[in-house]
Amino acid sequence: MEFSDHIKTANVKDVVLRQPLHPPSRGTLCVTGHHLLFSDREEGSSRQVLLLLRNIDAIEKSVENLLGYSGFLSKAAHSDRMPGSSGTITIKCKDLRVLQLDIPGMEECLNIAHSIETLSCLDNVSEMYPFFYRPNDLSLREQWGLSTPEKHYTQIKELHKKWRLSSVNKKYSVCPSYPPVVIVPKGIDDETLKKVAKFRQGGRFPVLCYYHRKNGMVIMRSSQPLTGANKKRCKEDELLLQVVIEDSDKGFIIDTRSSQQVQQARMTGGGFESKSCYSHWKRLHKQMERGKALQESLIKLVEACGDESHNVDRWLSKLENSKWLSHVQTALSAAGLLVECVERDGHSVLVHGYEGTDCTLLICTLAQLIMDPSCRTLEGFLALLDREWLQAGHPFQQRCAHSAYSHARLQQESPIFLLLLDCVWQLWRQFPLALGFSETLLLRLANEVYASDYGTFLCNNDQERCAVQVKDRTHCLFQALLRPPERDYYSNPLYEPNELAIWPSVHPQSLQLWRGFFLRWTQQAQHLEAVQEEIRSMVIEWHRVTQR
Repeated sequence: MEFSDHIKTANVKDVVLRQPLHPPSRGTLCVTGHHLLFSDREEGSSRQVLLLLRNIDAIEKSVENLLGYSGFLSKAAHSDRMPGSSGTITIKCKDLRVLQLDIPGMEECLNIAHSIETLSCLDNVSEMYPFFYRPNDLSLREQWGLSTPEKHYTQIKELHKKWRLSSVNKKYSVCPSYPPVVIVPKGIDDETLKKVAKFRQGGRFPVLCYYHRKNGMVIMRSSQPLTGANKKRCKEDELLLQVVIEDSDKGFIIDTRSSQQVQQARMTGGGFESKSCYSHWKRLHKQMERGKALQESLIKLVEACGDESHNVDRWLSKLENSKWLSHVQTALSAAGLLVECVERDGHSVLVHGYEGTDCTLLICTLAQLIMDPSCRTLEGFLALLDREWLQAGHPFQQRCAHSAYSHARLQQESPIFLLLLDCVWQLWRQFPLALGFSETLLLRLANEVYASDYGTFLCNNDQERCAVQVKDRTHCLFQALLRPPERDYYSNPLYEPNELAIWPSVHPQSLQLWRGFFLRWTQQAQHLEAVQEEIRSMVIEWHRVTQR
C-alpha cells in the first residue's frame, strides 16, 4: 500500500497551531508519508514546523459545531471564522512536546487524525523515514558505525595473549542478537561456545565487553543460564568461566535480579550459577527494575512534570511516587559495585540478568564511563554506545515503540536507554570537566532513539539490520554527529581529560531531576538553556583568545 492511500486530506488551510513557548499561529497544515508540515501564513512570518510522524506517541481528537469563533492571542486570530464545524487534534510527542491543531471542518479534522494515527505506527521498517532521508552533505558510501569487535580487539593489544576473535556466530546461527564476530577466551574453541550458547537464554553466551588496562581484569556479559528446576549443568559453561579467571582466587557474577527473582526464574527454565558448580565465582545480587515497571515509572514522572497545579507538596509527592530517581540511583549504584570489583578489588566480573539485553548493558556502559577515560570523549562515548547497545543487541524497536503518552497497551516498551542517558547526565553534572560531550548531545540522543532521520536505532539487533540493509540504505547518526559543525556543537568546551575513575555520589541529595529533558518545554528550562549557551560561547571565545 502506498503512503498516499493513507492520506485522504493532504493539506488544510486556516489551521491554528498551539505549541509550547510560542504564541498561537495560523497557517496551512500538510500531511506527507512521514511528516506533518505547518507553514505560518501570518503577515511578516515565514516560520515552519516540521514534525516527523514517528515522533507522535498519541493523539486525541474532538469535533464540535460552532456558531462563531473569535480570535486567540495572535494577530491571525482576530478574524472570526465562519459558522460551521471544527475539530481539534492534540498531538503528544515522544520528545514530550504537546501540540494542538484547531482545524476548520469536521471531515478534514477526522481525515488528518486518521492519517496521523496510521502513518505514525508503520510496522514495516523499510517504509520508515531513514530509508528516504537523503541530505546533500552525506553519502551512503561513507563508513557506517564507529566500532566493531574486530576494531575493538585490534585497539587493545594486551588482549591478544589470552583472548581471540571468534566467528562462531557467522550468519547469526548461534545467537540471533549477537554480532557475527565476538571476543572470547583463547582457550575456548567454537564447538565449546556452541554448547555454552545452548545453556544460556537466547544463546547469549559470555563474551568480553571491557578489558581494564590497569590490572588486566575484564567485564563479560551474557544472559542467564538455563539450569531450570532440575539444576542442570553445562561443563563447557563452567570451563569457560574458569578459563577467564585462571589463577585468580575468584571472580564475581553480578546478577541484576533479586535472590527471590532468581529462584522464581528456575521454576520457568532459567536460573543462576550455583556455588557448587562455579566455586571460584561469587554471586552478587543487585535488583534492577526493567520492562513494564520502568515504563510505568516514566509515565508517572511525565504526568508529574505536566502538573500545572503549582502545588509544591503535590509535585514532590508525584515525583517521589514515580520512583524514577530511585531507578537512576539503583543503576548508578550497580555500576559502582561493578567498578569496585574491577578497579578497586582487582577481580573479573560477569554481568547478566534475564536476557542480558537491558539492565546488563546499562551497568556495563556506566561502569566503563566511570573507569575508562577513553569512553568519556565525544567519539569514545558514541563508540561505546555503538558497541554496548547496537552490537550487543538491545531491542531498540521494541523498547522505544512508545514513550510516556501512548494509550496503547504496554508490550515490550521500556525506557532503559533513556535511563542510561539520565544516569550519564548525573555523571556530567557531578563531573562537569570530566566528560568531553555536552548535555545537548544527551538530549539529541534522547530524541533520536524514539524518532530519527537516521537508521542507527532501527530494528532490534544486528541480524535484523542486515536483513533490511540498514547499513547500506540509511545514514549513520554517530558519523553525522562527528562531522565538524556538529562535533563542535556537541563537545564540552570545559573538558579536561582525567585518567582517574570518576566515582559518582548516589546519595539521594546528589541526584537531581533531569530538567533539560523532562521540563524542557517550560519557560524556565528555555531560560536555563539560553544562559548555558551564552556561557558556552564565552568559554569558547576565551579558549580562542588564549590560544593566539
